[in-house]
Amino acid sequence: MIDPLLVLNAMVVALAVGSHLYATRGNHISWGPCDSSITNDTSLACGFFDVPLDYHDVSAGTARLAVIKASGTGHRRGSLFFNPGGPGISGVQRLAQNKDTLLAIGGGVYDVVSWDLRGVGDLTIPGEVRCFNSLEDYNTLFNGTIEINGIDELDNFANPVDVQHLLDQATDMEKKYNETIQKCLSSPSGRFLKYIGAAAAVRDVVSLADALDGPGAPVNYVGVSYGTLMGTWLVNMFPERVGRVILDSILDPIFFATQEPSTRWVLHQFVVSDTVYRGLITGCALAGPDGCAAASEGDSPSDIDTKIQRLLKALYDASKGDGSPPMTSGQLRNSLFALMNTPGQWSTFMNDVYPQLAASVGTGPAQKTTISHPLLKRAAAQAPSYASTGILCGDSTDEHGTTMTDVFNSIIAASRNVSHVFAATWPFVPHQCLHWPVRAVERYQGPFNKTPANPLLISANTYDPITPLTGAELLASLLGQDGVLVHKNGFGHTMFVEPSSCINSIYAAYVVNGTLPANNTVCDIDDDFEVFKGVTTSNIVANLQVTD
Repeated sequence: MIDPLLVLNAMVVALAVGSHLYATRGNHISWGPCDSSITNDTSLACGFFDVPLDYHDVSAGTARLAVIKASGTGHRRGSLFFNPGGPGISGVQRLAQNKDTLLAIGGGVYDVVSWDLRGVGDLTIPGEVRCFNSLEDYNTLFNGTIEINGIDELDNFANPVDVQHLLDQATDMEKKYNETIQKCLSSPSGRFLKYIGAAAAVRDVVSLADALDGPGAPVNYVGVSYGTLMGTWLVNMFPERVGRVILDSILDPIFFATQEPSTRWVLHQFVVSDTVYRGLITGCALAGPDGCAAASEGDSPSDIDTKIQRLLKALYDASKGDGSPPMTSGQLRNSLFALMNTPGQWSTFMNDVYPQLAASVGTGPAQKTTISHPLLKRAAAQAPSYASTGILCGDSTDEHGTTMTDVFNSIIAASRNVSHVFAATWPFVPHQCLHWPVRAVERYQGPFNKTPANPLLISANTYDPITPLTGAELLASLLGQDGVLVHKNGFGHTMFVEPSSCINSIYAAYVVNGTLPANNTVCDIDDDFEVFKGVTTSNIVANLQVTD
């Protein structure tokens, strides 16, 4: 039988020759121009780097990382490694998209380096985790289920019919997820699933630092979102190697090491998501009809909420009846939750998408238009990747007798007690960990209070829908005097979604000179960034009313 790893190796080497991406020899990277499918920016360089599949068992074979570099403009001090989180987001693509921001963080004296983690993309080996041969196969299995349609419910499952309808799907969804897992295990990715994850990524970045900056060199690292879990593991697996480390939008490492994600994630991580939603409707109300199409003159945030809830109910009623709505209420909830991460898209949604949806179900002025917008969850072009599932679930703690009924009951409880608006978002990767059969060969599960060689800079957004500020506060407390917390008084997820000159200068001062601000420094969002026409983040924060 032909070894699929050898086949993948051959494919990547062939691609490397054709696209000017050069293969490694030993622990050396031969940098060359990046393929145009990655970027047309000729200032960026690409290459490959070989690492052990299993650092504790060399007989397992070799992995290969696709690597990208943005060279500093000043006197080089070393490398600054970047992980964009996800998990499953391409570091190669994200560095290309955010090159200027990342070089500025490094003050121009560090080369910024990123890579596609194992299980991510089609250049790293092992590559993207794909379980279905085609989108048709995926749709055939999940057609008509909550996997495609989302969860339809109103008023936080106040109607027992909605509760029972969800619970009645548990057996069927459990069966379909188990079938999916078997497809994952029998796919070309299957035998490599145990070799992907944060611990392997930590060892990979240490190896990269050895190769690029010299054996034993400090590891300088910027990690966001899930990349902060990798950063926390780096600090505790290799405390003596910690250089300048920025962790932004923190995933609570103790929660992740001790709690089942399938039933606990939404209850723990969604505690601020409805407050972010309040930010959206507050901004719309402040903008009024000139800046937000959903607003009428004199509307309050509650009036905007009423309109959105009316739209959700209309979609719910249409999907329960004989109508043909443009989407289900569950699908709209999914789109709204994704929107909470990026305040820069709020105005576009409320001005371009909301009016079309409202008109389509009779809750707004009639429009002759076909609803199509990238901010709506549209039909996929290919079967979904399971990279996020493979990494997050492979890193997570073991499940102990949990069932799909337990997962559904946790969603119902979270809808009533934690996030009235978004707890019923489905599909959601942490829920899939219930059925994921593989855990990484190495997982770091504590302790999380080791003393790093250098202090860390921890940052967070005050109103983050998925990694609440409490996670950053916890990590800062674990680090004590070796961790300084600064947060942006704004909305959304990660450092990239709202600009703050204040925090950018703090990042650069820390990375270049090791200068840390006072603990719990608060930075505002730049006033030239408008969430809605004439409405800044500071305006919204000043008028934000948090309700139960």
